[in-house]
Amino acid sequence: MPDDNHANIVIADTLTLLLHNQHALGAAIEELASWVRVNGSPTAHANVITALQTLDTNASAITAGILKLRQ
Repeated sequence: MPDDNHANIVIADTLTLLLHNQHALGAAIEELASWVRVNGSPTAHANVITALQTLDTNASAITAGILKLRQ
């Protein structure tokens, strides 16, 4: 079973990097959303916030999967 454990570690490490990328993209999008709100498009801002909430929800699920792989 050591090969399965090694594979799980590699998968968890890769998912962790993707999760970090997701957080970075979310932060950048949030900055742009703030600029959009200030510059007069509240509808676009609301749409972006909804998309960011989806990122947050998915990040929680990804984190749970990573933790399960690392057990």
